Amino acid sequence: MINKRRIYWICQIGGWSIYGFSNLFLLSTAKTLTLSDITGQIISTAFYILITHFLRLLVIKRNWLGNSWPILIPKVIFSTFLVGIIDYFFLLALQYSLGTLMKSDLSFETMSANVLISWTLTFIWALIYFTFHYFERYNKSLQFEATINEIELNNLKSQLNPHFIFNALNSIRALVDENPSKSKIAITQLSNILRYSLILDKKKLIPFQDELQTVKDYLALETIRFEERLKTEFQIHPDSYLYMVPPMMIQTLVENGIKHGVSNLKHGGHIKVTTEVKNNTLMVQIRNSGSYKNGVVSPNGGFGLQNTKRRLKLIYGSGASFKIANEGTNMVLTELKFPETI
Repeated sequence: MINKRRIYWICQIGGWSIYGFSNLFLLSTAKTLTLSDITGQIISTAFYILITHFLRLLVIKRNWLGNSWPILIPKVIFSTFLVGIIDYFFLLALQYSLGTLMKSDLSFETMSANVLISWTLTFIWALIYFTFHYFERYNKSLQFEATINEIELNNLKSQLNPHFIFNALNSIRALVDENPSKSKIAITQLSNILRYSLILDKKKLIPFQDELQTVKDYLALETIRFEERLKTEFQIHPDSYLYMVPPMMIQTLVENGIKHGVSNLKHGGHIKVTTEVKNNTLMVQIRNSGSYKNGVVSPNGGFGLQNTKRRLKLIYGSGASFKIANEGTNMVLTELKFPETI
């Protein structure tokens, strides 16, 4: 990890040293440099390093970084102007000790010009210092917000319903003697779902094709359990495979439709998944037999429909949408819309 204190001193010493060497270079173009010129510039550069460092300590001690800009700006202007005055009298004392002080250095015009130059230099230093910390705090704020969102997303992520796993295993066990080849296919399908669920902690979005395959494997296993009571249908637009979607989101809503719709009907029901692509938006519609009542929770009990909305908002902002409503007298329509990019 980069040592911020070391970076500060490198910039502090390096920046003012460059300024000092620049002054010597400009002075050398006008006259022959003397030992007094070089000594004076070295001492002056060291003074700038120390005085601005003292100003930094004052900023930290008074917690100016926590002030708003309207409060901070007057403080910076006043403090840097005060530094300009201190610097002017320091230069007078330095010139006097080096024997280079002239009468013109004591004139009002020269004093005003030197104070203004010193104030400008210190103000630029303060501007760079506060701007750096502003962006640093802004980046930390963004990182903190992203971390909070990531934690919330992890809490909201859909998970496999344990009851589904137990039901699937019981269905497969019944098939082992009755239809061994079909049981092998069912084991593969369950294995695919379990493997797919493991990516939840690693990926925020996955290809639509992977999500669709999980939905198909899930419905195939549920068909074994419900037999003739469950009918499934898919109508998938070819362009749907170009999109990325949150993992297990569509599967969870399909599972929700079976538990709260199809499974409660004496003669079973129908699950239909259709997709459509319009205006760079993927629309996924899930229709299931039954009726919708506000407040119905998802099959796993902890990840409800409101959490689905929240998860979409965290990932896409206002770019995605979710709604669920009754369609006709015995059908529930769940609709998701995903943007092409986020």
